[in-house]
Amino acid sequence: MSISFRTDSADEKAFRADVRDWIDTTLPDDLRGWSTRPPFDRAMWWHRQLHARGWIAPAWPKSHGGMEATLNQQIILKEELARAGAPEISAQGMNHVGPILMAFGTEAQKERFLPPILTGAESWCQGYSEPGAGSDLASLRTRADIDGTDFIINGSKIWTTWAHYSDWMFALVRSDPDAPRKQAGISFVLIDLKTPGIDIRPIKTIAGDDEFAEVFLDDVRVPMENLVGELHDGWRVANALLAHERLGTANPQLLFDALERVKKVAKATGALDDPYFRERLAEIDIDTVGFAAMFAHAAEIANAERSLGLDASIMKINGTELLQRIADLLLEAAGTDAALTGRIDTEDGPVEIAPLFLQVRRATIYGGSSEIQRNILAKRVLNLPV
Repeated sequence: MSISFRTDSADEKAFRADVRDWIDTTLPDDLRGWSTRPPFDRAMWWHRQLHARGWIAPAWPKSHGGMEATLNQQIILKEELARAGAPEISAQGMNHVGPILMAFGTEAQKERFLPPILTGAESWCQGYSEPGAGSDLASLRTRADIDGTDFIINGSKIWTTWAHYSDWMFALVRSDPDAPRKQAGISFVLIDLKTPGIDIRPIKTIAGDDEFAEVFLDDVRVPMENLVGELHDGWRVANALLAHERLGTANPQLLFDALERVKKVAKATGALDDPYFRERLAEIDIDTVGFAAMFAHAAEIANAERSLGLDASIMKINGTELLQRIADLLLEAAGTDAALTGRIDTEDGPVEIAPLFLQVRRATIYGGSSEIQRNILAKRVLNLPV
């Protein structure tokens, strides 16, 4: 059961067939159907396969090694990856710091960092959140003192995805503690995680994975050439990156993949026999296809080095809340059996229920909660006091 507002052109049909054939012959069974991220080494193996085929960066411009795909090609690629149950690619390099370096980085930084991000030779994590600075990110306390041509960084970061597997971390640090506004005096720096003084401790989550970590920095020396943008102007860079993060959080591949799980489970449990269930499934299917078109358009704007502005907040709210609606419908389709076994056997193999449901609970929190996004829209669009 699939609903689409689009009819592929002849060229798009050929592209879809090419993508489908390649995925079917390249993606191994152990990388299909993960509710959580697969093991890091396997995820990076898949990254390298996509890069070798030329499809790792569909929205990146060709000038930086990307595919520069059309809006429909991007949608087709995401649809086919989801159909096959392909794992999500780590976003920190490809979708976060990569586009930021294109927009704010020096030519030397672009030459040094963009190629290994593209190939997967180096992996990245994000050093934003701190124990006392999450949604109120501007309250961060990790400090960067200038010593000659270096920063000396002290502090800690938390909820840092895959830090214990990463080579580099992009981070916000307070470089001017006397700035008149807490948003001022912040700088955006690139930190080599092999630098002495760094201690990384994984965090086990409720979903059973260890994708998060705490990062402690004790007199960590970082060359000032690793500063992105201007000194003390990191908040502007951070907001641009958050727009990319919010866009990535709403990745329609996640929606398509979750929707396919719902359909498989509903067929196996007989939920599809219920006309009311079918009606709600069709409604979510329509919403997902429409959202994918919105996402691809927003990705084109972002990768043309133009600001997403408030579109990022709109996409974050719609995409993550739609993902939670799909997860709720999955739980309903599974019924009470899911509570006993945690999975449902389908004609395509077992589908785990609880991990996906637990994973998506946090989607409306990280990258700026839905409440924060609504406050942003209320203030900047409707001029309401918040």
